[in-house]
Amino acid sequence: QVQLVESGGGLVQPGGSLRLSCAASGFTFSSYWMYWVRQAPGKGLEWVSAINTGGGSTYYADSVKGRFTISRDNAKNTLYLQMNSLKPEDTALYYCARDSLPLVPSWGLDYWGQGTQVTVSS
Repeated sequence: QVQLVESGGGLVQPGGSLRLSCAASGFTFSSYWMYWVRQAPGKGLEWVSAINTGGGSTYYADSVKGRFTISRDNAKNTLYLQMNSLKPEDTALYYCARDSLPLVPSWGLDYWGQGTQVTVSS
């Protein structure tokens, strides 16, 4: 069965950095676009970043562009999100998610992890 397990969240001061990881299993990881999505307290879901199957194309929300970097290691079936220059407004539950179709991006997400909490506060 498909499983996505995030890790790496925590409490960090403004301006700090964190690296999130998402371990994938139960499917051919290298065949799917992958995404990071977050949900701040009391708010809706916000798409953060996306990466194509090979890792050569990446996409970011304007709110994180220039501060966050998405990457993947297909040999390790792992997705990453390097977050730098963190701001209090980055506080959220961060999910990794899989595209619903193999090889091509539908931007529909069919499997989600349980999320990892990121809190940015002094």
